[in-house]
Order: sequence, then structure tokens, then C-alpha cells
Amino acid sequence: MDKIELLQSVPLFSDLSQSSLKKISERMVTRSYHKGQIILMEESLGETFFVISRGSVKVTRMSDDGREVILAMLGEGDFFGEMSLLDGEGRSANIVAIDEAEALTIKRSDFLEILEQFPKIAIHLLEELTRRLRRSDQQIESLSLSDAEQRIAITLIRLAEELGTIKGGAVTVRNLPYQQDIANMAGTSRETVSRTLKILEEKGYIERDGKALVILDFMTFCKIFS
Repeated sequence: MDKIELLQSVPLFSDLSQSSLKKISERMVTRSYHKGQIILMEESLGETFFVISRGSVKVTRMSDDGREVILAMLGEGDFFGEMSLLDGEGRSANIVAIDEAEALTIKRSDFLEILEQFPKIAIHLLEELTRRLRRSDQQIESLSLSDAEQRIAITLIRLAEELGTIKGGAVTVRNLPYQQDIANMAGTSRETVSRTLKILEEKGYIERDGKALVILDFMTFCKIFS
């Protein structure tokens, strides 16, 4: 997928013409990252905007007791790094490559100029930031009110929404994060994740095949656990 095709698939840029996308793509540079590489560090100065073109990343922060807390998983077509570019403050979280990844990057001055030239991008950006804020509120609520098994199920729903593909009512996450990463998202232990996945599989809610996980009836799963 070339730069223009990728940008067309990103809601942020979907309303733009081919010529506009070409102008934006010419300002973007492709960067590659190894599995486990820290792409951004919390509180570091932000001068770059990223659009993932291959692979996936996790958005993390460290808790007061030194544990990694995973805020989100982002895959192809997702973007990050926008907050620091808008307010000039340090990065709000760490970004770590889950696997071999690539991203299109653009520097802050070019990004702000593009927002001025194309107001629709700014509107879509506000919409996406609002969606992320709502998801964060839901995550906080689930961590405070739900038991561990329900938090894991809610985490699977988030992963399905962020990384999955839907077909015939089933959602497939082809490269499920490690169980420890799922535990860090759900605020529980790896052992509890392992046990809960087995229970969900035995009840016929999910199927697993290596790194792939399928939620067989996504709408029903959401009604039961969210």
C-alpha cells in the first residue's frame, strides 16, 4: 500500500482529494521500528505526528508502583502523537512497537500548516480525540466497577474494536497481544487472563488458533460483558 492509499484509509484524511493527499504524502517520511522498540517516551518533547502503515503499537504509562498500564493498542491506519503537537507539552504516554512496524511521520510545523489548510482534518481530529476520551472513561469505569473476568472480556472487546476485522458477525484479532499485555490492560494477572480465555473458549464465546482469536458472535459478546 503506497502513502496515498494509506492516507485514504485513515478517517482523518478520507475527505481529501487525490491531489491534496499527494501534497500531504510528499511531506511524510517512512520510519521503521523493531519489535519492542520505544517509539515515544512519556513527557518527552513532541515534534512528530505518526500514522501506522504496518504492524501495531501499544500506548502505555507506568503506574506509581512501577507496573506497565496499557491504555490502547493501535494498528494500521491509526495515528498517534497529535496531542503534543497541538498543545506543545510533553508526550502523554509511551508508544512501544508490539511487532515489526512502520509509520508515516510528519513534523510539527507541517502538521499545523496542514490543519490550517484543511479544516476538515481538524474536525475529524476532534471527533477521534472525543472517541478516545470516551473509551478512556469507559476503561476507568470498567477497572473500578467490574470483576477481573469481566474486565478481561471488556479488554477483548476493545482489542476487537481497535485491531480486529469483522465478517459474518464474528470479529477476528489476527495478532492477539501477549497475555501479560492483556493483563496490563485489564488490571489483573497473566494467570487470570489465561484462565478466563479458557473459560470463554469452553463456553463457545471465542476460538483461538495460535496468535489469532475470534469472538464468534461479537454483538452478543458485547451485550453480555460490556
